[in-house]
Amino acid sequence: MNPNSIISVQMGAELLKERLEGHKPELGIVLGSGLGSLADSIKNPLIIPYSSLPGFPISTAVGHKGNFIVGDLGGKCVIAMQGRIHYYEGYGMNLVVLPIRVMIAVGIQKLIVSNAAGGVGFHLHLGDLMIIKDHINLLPNPLIGPNIDEFGPRFPDMTRPYDPALIRLAKEEARKLGIQLQEGVYVGGTGPSYETPAEYKYFRTIGGDAVGMSTIPEVIVARHAGVPVFGISVITNEAHDDYAEDFVNDGNDVVVAANAAADKMTKLISNMIERM
Repeated sequence: MNPNSIISVQMGAELLKERLEGHKPELGIVLGSGLGSLADSIKNPLIIPYSSLPGFPISTAVGHKGNFIVGDLGGKCVIAMQGRIHYYEGYGMNLVVLPIRVMIAVGIQKLIVSNAAGGVGFHLHLGDLMIIKDHINLLPNPLIGPNIDEFGPRFPDMTRPYDPALIRLAKEEARKLGIQLQEGVYVGGTGPSYETPAEYKYFRTIGGDAVGMSTIPEVIVARHAGVPVFGISVITNEAHDDYAEDFVNDGNDVVVAANAAADKMTKLISNMIERM
């Protein structure tokens, strides 16, 4: 990371604070492909388009509106990213993680990340919600380059990238709601091409359960700063490497499948936030 990145974070945080109208978010949420509708559950929403923050990266991915939504959810003030920034969009890693660092700079104490993912594990099926218990990173690490001590230590511990207490909380609330949860390891690749059947088989062989093109850089910088993280994937296709000859992975289908599961995820996350 360029040492001057701290200036970008400070400037971004100052710009965002100017638009928060006195709100003090204590929890951050990243909404992945097709999951932006969870923002509809935020009460008294203040919408801050990324485009209104000079120099801020703009999300171009399908299903990503490109807004910060600030308001009340589960009795707490939250700030949600209605669309994230991806490495495959051509942004450097310092810009991919800039929104996370900015949210941390304005005061969030915990981070919830969500994504749409392909189910590599045979136990995962369309519409499943999978708690991310660990990950395998095939993206560039956002901490490469001179360390900025104000953000965190040179060598942050990643033994528990996803907070065990938040995982237990998710399981408790899911049982109350009658929502079945899966659990697994998320593999993050660069995209934007979907993976080949041989790659799906490889990911399964090395211990992956689901695969996507995001999330892990955000988790790394949050843990670098000591912020606890909860991660969840919506399984939007079955990446079982045994496709028919005419099968095609389609980005619009991913968004449709994610939207179908959004209600379950909204209820789960809202209940979790009430107890955080």
